Order: sequence, then structure tokens, then C-alpha cells
Amino acid sequence: MRVLAIDPAIRNTGFAVLDGDPQTQRALDYGVISIPQKITQSGALAAVCTGIGNLIRTWEPDVVAVEAIIYVQSTRTAISMGAARAATLIAAANHGLEVYEYAPKKAKKAVVGKGNADKAQVAFMVRALLSLKETPPHDAADALAIGLAHIASADPLKAHLLDRKQV
Repeated sequence: MRVLAIDPAIRNTGFAVLDGDPQTQRALDYGVISIPQKITQSGALAAVCTGIGNLIRTWEPDVVAVEAIIYVQSTRTAISMGAARAATLIAAANHGLEVYEYAPKKAKKAVVGKGNADKAQVAFMVRALLSLKETPPHDAADALAIGLAHIASADPLKAHLLDRKQV
């Protein structure tokens, strides 16, 4: 199974492309789609959608896994995150791909073993689990964790722990 995993944000969208099954996974590509502050919000959303579309055309994933909306104290942040997530969903829909969402705590638990792990712990564990040569940037590490959670959800022994939802 090939998964394109996304940690959506307006300015720094983390992405990861993983191949594998619950026993063996490997990262094919990962990084951050960075949009400069000088670009308007609507322009940034278009760039995120285009960037994800380019990743889909390049890597031809079977599915897209995306971070679910999380509780945030700022309405402005919630709206911004929702817009970036919408850009991801549109890119996936334009390519006929199914999208699955994972709560951040569930993805962290799948990778680190605890849902309240910090970003450094997540980055360290994805590096170790995927035998990466370098520690990925935090946004990319979060995307890698989401991808690993999706692959783990194919394991009948772990599926009930991950609460996977099709969007």
C-alpha cells in the first residue's frame, strides 16, 4: 500500500509518502510545502492544493491520510487549519483518492506509544522506525506519523486503537 500522508497548515504543510504493510514500511519521500508569508492566504491555499496534487501525480498513492481537526483555543487558527485541510481534501478528490483521517493523539500513540508525546519524540521515533538518515522537520515527522498510523490500521490487532475515519 502506498500512502500520501499530510499534516495540513497554511504556511508549512508536512507531507510523507510511505510504502508498506503493518510489518514493513519505508519512506519514499517526505518534507514540507512551505509558503512564504508574503503570499495571500488564498494564494497559499492554492499552492498547498497544487503541491499536494503534484505529489499525487508523482507518487501515485493508493490513499491519502490526513491529520484530523484538533481542538485549538484560537478561532482564527482553527479556521486556518480547516482551510488547509480543505485544500488537501480537494487535491485528493480531484485525483479520485480515498481520504482517511487520524487524530493527532492516535498518530502519536501509534508511533511513540503515548498520545501526548511532544514533536521531538515523534521526530525521533519516526526516524528510528523508518531508519531515516536524518531527523525530519517536525511538520514532516507529523506527516510520517500519520502515514505510519494508516499503515498500522491495516493490522487487525491495532485497527481498533487508531479510530480511522474515512472522510
